[in-house]
Amino acid sequence: MIKFSSLEKGQVIGSKTVTVNRGDLVRYAGASGDFNPIHYSERFATEVELPSVIAHGMFTMGAVVDLVGAWVGNPGAIVDYQTRFTKPVVVEDPAGSNPSDAEGTAIEVEGKIGALDDEAQTARVDLTVTANGTKVLMKCQAVVQL
Repeated sequence: MIKFSSLEKGQVIGSKTVTVNRGDLVRYAGASGDFNPIHYSERFATEVELPSVIAHGMFTMGAVVDLVGAWVGNPGAIVDYQTRFTKPVVVEDPAGSNPSDAEGTAIEVEGKIGALDDEAQTARVDLTVTANGTKVLMKCQAVVQL
């Protein structure tokens, strides 16, 4: 268990790579009920001026915050989580292969302690999230109650 007293502003809590492929998007659409064709139809996505099929925003948010839950050891300790979507996570077509078996797009996540509240015993974790070298989430922050 993490002790509040052991934390310092700027301290890195960890990093991870989340890989998403088109098979993941199909499974997420089924679980979430979000069947917007921008998440599975190349033709539709490009017709609405996207570069290709894109990952669901909530898929991305959920995959990213897992870093914080794993670090704190209890996802229920996350009392606030917010972000701004700045760029889509583009998931290219894996030419000639089964979409579920493709390597997919790598989403890189790093978390750092951004602020500590001694009175409330909370830590704000600032997450840096990139895909293909581009920041895809801005002001991505989770507050953890310790």
